[in-house]
Amino acid sequence: MNLSATDLRRRLDSRWWRDATAVLAGALPMLSFPAPSLWWFAYVALVPWILLVRSAPTGRRAARDGWLGGLGFMLAVHHWLLPSLHVFTLLIAALLGALWAPWGLLVRRFLAGAPSPGRLAAALFVLPSGWLMVELVRSWEGLGGPWGLLGSSQWDVAPALRLASVGGVWLLSFLLVAVNVAVAALVAVRSSRVPALAALLATAAAGSAVWVWSPRPQEDGERARIALVQPGVIDGADAPEKRFAREEALTRELAGQDVDLVVWGESSVGFDLADRPDLADRLAALSREVGADVMVNVDARRSDRPGIYKSSVLVGPQGPTGDRYDKMRLVPFGEYVPARALLGWATSVGKAAGEDRMRGTEQVVMKVGGGLRVGPMVCFESAFPDISRHLARDGAQVLLAQSSTSSFQGSWAPAQHASLAALRAAETGRPMVHATLTGVSAVYGPGGERVGSWLGTGASASAVYDVPLAHGVTPYARFGEWPVHAALLVLVALGAAEAVRSLRRGRLRRADRSVPSPHAPPARTAHGSPVRPGR
Repeated sequence: MNLSATDLRRRLDSRWWRDATAVLAGALPMLSFPAPSLWWFAYVALVPWILLVRSAPTGRRAARDGWLGGLGFMLAVHHWLLPSLHVFTLLIAALLGALWAPWGLLVRRFLAGAPSPGRLAAALFVLPSGWLMVELVRSWEGLGGPWGLLGSSQWDVAPALRLASVGGVWLLSFLLVAVNVAVAALVAVRSSRVPALAALLATAAAGSAVWVWSPRPQEDGERARIALVQPGVIDGADAPEKRFAREEALTRELAGQDVDLVVWGESSVGFDLADRPDLADRLAALSREVGADVMVNVDARRSDRPGIYKSSVLVGPQGPTGDRYDKMRLVPFGEYVPARALLGWATSVGKAAGEDRMRGTEQVVMKVGGGLRVGPMVCFESAFPDISRHLARDGAQVLLAQSSTSSFQGSWAPAQHASLAALRAAETGRPMVHATLTGVSAVYGPGGERVGSWLGTGASASAVYDVPLAHGVTPYARFGEWPVHAALLVLVALGAAEAVRSLRRGRLRRADRSVPSPHAPPARTAHGSPVRPGR
């Protein structure tokens, strides 16, 4: 069925048609992320959403289009949560989608009608800045964390990874939104096509200049041989024991391969090693047999303090070395239920945590083998750019994430999670290892480039990677989230300008009211003499 422009406008006048269109338009960017990984689509994926919002007849409708588009975006990017959280996924998407309502108002404010070249130029800074504020707020751990940031769609694009070393994933998101805004103006506003084209060329030129200028990680030929052990899916009541046995067998295959470190995935050991000295002894024996320390992840109730922790634990030839990192940022509903007294009912409709995990209090850099310094993270934490940045600043030579996405086998989640490590490597100029129980396991070099092949979700294997080391400090590691700070300044400047404009309009209105209206001339008689009162 072919729809004319008139038919389309008529349908968009219907509230329900327009609502559905907004949700679908907001969902489009999901195709830029793994598994489809249509990275190029991210440069135009927001255009239908922007065009819809700019056509809103009122500010209220624009805010609604922003909210529903945000709902579609969050639901699409997190669709793999549906089997675990069921209807709660829809509720979370609806709540977080509201963050885009103010962004919808900004789109209409700067792009509605036929924007002047000045208004279009302002839109190229204001709209990306507004988008970054949305990403910043929803990146808070309690709101789900920074999964699906638009810039992370560029994880496998070498020039984009170079830009990430300058401004992190935040700079990539800013540039992507700016390009989408320019394309939307180019498509929809005839009078703005020349300024929009100029904006695209300016963005490309600026990006190219940063790409050329940005310093590369300084590799000196030194490498670390790191082995990943991925046991695969193991279910059943005795799964912890069977998993340990499988990991043990896979680790023994590494003997004689001259590795510096062996890494197991998240929850690879389901018992506290102080309570199970037999397992600690078996791990120490593996370390002696392989000739390298073994980094395991213990998911168990600790014997020395109350509560369940997820902890990266280093085991050497003599047993646990004492180096331990307790996970600090927990997955909402997966590892704890926010405001459990209010939201505890989520455990009855999905696979929410029955008991809250406990949090660690500080990051840790560990020395392994011949002095190699590694910075461990656990699962969800690899999505947070600030964690890896601080580890690199604290001296970590290799970033390391232990993860498990076994609850989401067959979905896009494992590939999406593995892709985040490329960005963390590029941002910090440090190689990153992503070790999982059931795939996808991956290793990236200091520039975010792939090292070796992925271990997919169907693999039960061990693999050794020659990981290139690098030194030096990237601009992002040195200056942090400066694009976010710049975006905040843009919005503050906008607010100040709007306040000044509002004050001026108010003064003009008051001045108009204070000017006396001219008096009418007195009435006159037929003979021309003024009428006298009282006569």
